[in-house]
Amino acid sequence: MRYDNSPPPPESGSSIDPHRPWFTRRSTLVVGVAALAPAALAGWVLTQAFAGSGSDGQSHSAPLPASHSALSPGQRDAKPGSTADGSATTSPGASTSTPAAAPAPAPAKGPLTGRTVVVDPGHNAGNFEHTEEIDQQVDIGTNRKECDTTGTTTNAGYKEADFTLDVSRRLRTALEAQGAKVVLTHQADRPWGPCITERARIGNEAKADAVVSVHADGVSAGNRGFHIILPAKVKSGAADTAKIVEPSRQLGERIAGNFARTTGSAPANYLGSGTGLVVRDDLGGLNLSTQPKVFIECGNMRDAKDAAQLTSPEWRQKAAQGIADGIVGFLGG
Repeated sequence: MRYDNSPPPPESGSSIDPHRPWFTRRSTLVVGVAALAPAALAGWVLTQAFAGSGSDGQSHSAPLPASHSALSPGQRDAKPGSTADGSATTSPGASTSTPAAAPAPAPAKGPLTGRTVVVDPGHNAGNFEHTEEIDQQVDIGTNRKECDTTGTTTNAGYKEADFTLDVSRRLRTALEAQGAKVVLTHQADRPWGPCITERARIGNEAKADAVVSVHADGVSAGNRGFHIILPAKVKSGAADTAKIVEPSRQLGERIAGNFARTTGSAPANYLGSGTGLVVRDDLGGLNLSTQPKVFIECGNMRDAKDAAQLTSPEWRQKAAQGIADGIVGFLGG
């Protein structure tokens, strides 16, 4: 590179007059180069165009530099997952936030709206494997008894606990359709129990308007039919049933009438003098209750004819509906 103003040496073999001033010759050279530049550029573009096409006809042109990107400056500077103004974007199939949980369905409106019913599925199928636990003694007011029992079975092995849970769930559905809040004392979601004292406490703490404990009997064949067990008037230790004796009887009478009508079953032929109503003072679930409560023995699992009904899903649905109708009648529906 030259650092003075002296003229460049003459080009050898050139047609340019060597006696012409050096700046005049430079102007000519500049004009010539300027004239050739567009043609060279055009040739380069054509070369790139042909070279950029593969044998499959697809374009393989190089990506544009950042300054030639189709994105605006704001978009190029935006953070990943956002737009130019900073707002978030979402890729297809992706979610940037946890979707809101679907609202719980509104409870049905009906004659039992605002009422609470506790349904107690008798026994627990797991009790058979936990005899030591269920044999522990608990205080029922009048005396001490086992925490719980295994319940009975049909001759074919269908467990009372499976029967009571199935009917109780059907009963819950029927009552909820009438607007009631329904609490089950258990759903076989525990290995054994609960104890009879806890079953009573669940109904008391729920301040239930009615409590029904669902069972099936296990006496000798030939004894058939259903019966309702009512609390006796008891006042001993933690037991005081004075306030619930009369409303419990009314509840039992309502259930007995509706159960017979809906299922076609007759009251028990082996106790209750054909009324289907029996009073007992030796059941902790009744003695310790402070809310109107009854037990229902839906039939005799040891009798073949009763067992055929108890093992029928269609009949169990009728049983649940009959109990529900009795509760609705008792609560003024």
